[in-house]
Amino acid sequence: MNAAGTIDRPLTHDPLKQALMTPHTTSELTPSKAASATEDFITTGAITSRQNRTREMQLIPEALARAHMADRLREADADRRAMRLVNARRMQRRAERASLRARRALAMAVMH
Repeated sequence: MNAAGTIDRPLTHDPLKQALMTPHTTSELTPSKAASATEDFITTGAITSRQNRTREMQLIPEALARAHMADRLREADADRRAMRLVNARRMQRRAERASLRARRALAMAVMH
């Protein structure tokens, strides 16, 4: 099978043997370079750019997971603060009702 590799099924998984993803501009291409596919493999910056691309692409899911966890932590913290506020208001109302009951009881005791 002489078909070229696709994104899902590359010809090789070795990043050093893969062609660069960045397209050439017309100023870089000369007639002798346009026909040569081996120029990509000889370029000195190609190895580092391929390694950086691979490293960046491998770190994307990790960065997404980190951002997702940070969002979840912020959301959980906001929920905790909201629950603390609800509980504080509930306790305040309960204390006010107890205070009113105590006042009424004192008033009834004084009146009799």
